[in-house]
Amino acid sequence: MASSSLSPPPQNTASVELATSPAAARRIALWLLVMCALVAAMVVVGGATRLTDSGLSITEWRPVTGAVPPLNEAAWLDEFEKYKTIPEYEEVNYGMSLDQFKAIYWWEWGHRFLGRLIGLAFFAPFVFFIAAKQTTRRLALKLFGLLVLGGLQGALGWWMVSSGLADRVDVSQYRLAAHLALAVIVFALMLWLALDLWPAEKARGTHALFPVAALLAAGVFAQMMLGAFVAGLRAGRTFNTWPLMDGKFFPDGYFASTPGVNDLFETMAAVQFNHRIGAYLVAAGAAWFYLAARKTEVEPRARLVLAAVGLQIVLGVWTLLAATPIALGLAHQAGALGVLATALYAAHGTALTPHQVQS
Repeated sequence: MASSSLSPPPQNTASVELATSPAAARRIALWLLVMCALVAAMVVVGGATRLTDSGLSITEWRPVTGAVPPLNEAAWLDEFEKYKTIPEYEEVNYGMSLDQFKAIYWWEWGHRFLGRLIGLAFFAPFVFFIAAKQTTRRLALKLFGLLVLGGLQGALGWWMVSSGLADRVDVSQYRLAAHLALAVIVFALMLWLALDLWPAEKARGTHALFPVAALLAAGVFAQMMLGAFVAGLRAGRTFNTWPLMDGKFFPDGYFASTPGVNDLFETMAAVQFNHRIGAYLVAAGAAWFYLAARKTEVEPRARLVLAAVGLQIVLGVWTLLAATPIALGLAHQAGALGVLATALYAAHGTALTPHQVQS
């Protein structure tokens, strides 16, 4: 019988396929994790622009020159005059002072500036890793795809903003959901790739629980999109009771129009109800995953997901009962990304099975 000490050491075959060395794989993985943190910050700042009604304060898309904010009083007045031409000023903020305008302008400028910073923080290391020949062709293509998605996200952000500059006093909830969806997809792809690259004693293979874990991660993503509609319609500041919605399970006005399908995305009652039900389904899925994973090598990851979901539900209820103050609203949004990260971590763990060593 051969001794296990003579067997080749286990390794992460995915990282070997994607990088030129384990050291290069670790460096690229760390960079991608930093990028995930920056994207998470971008999502939270984007939530702040929504909660502070700042998203329409900059009425032009200038990807390069827009990086420079107004530097003198004349420039500020020019930006303010542009803002006065849109419906939001006329119908919501008419008569606001220049200082009040500056307050909302800085939120939106910060959001766009962070987007530019993320682009630079991705592009420069990407070029370096390619030039230093630390990636395989396969990894280079994946990273280039992420770069393209990042550029598309900027264009999608302007498409969202433009929906509120003419005939509305805010942006389309559909476009807001699309903008958030792409940001979350980029976050998820970068995190998954970082996990692929991270050195671990694993070999490729699929665990029996992978379909459950993958479905749970998809459910978390869907729940985040339902939350985007809540944010888009500012529905978190209505029906501020729990577990019932003003004393009823089904709120007044739910599915009231003909056809009622439109109500799923266009009334405050419906989008909040849908988000509540989504939370219960995700919680049930997390519990199911944990019970199925007990006494397996996946149990620690399943426990982590269950804890994250539980904390997020508590935070969500607290946010709702408090009528969505900015601090709690942003914490809830950050918590959603945390839940997604744990769900992806669990799913990634079930896409890998322990390396088998013959003895």
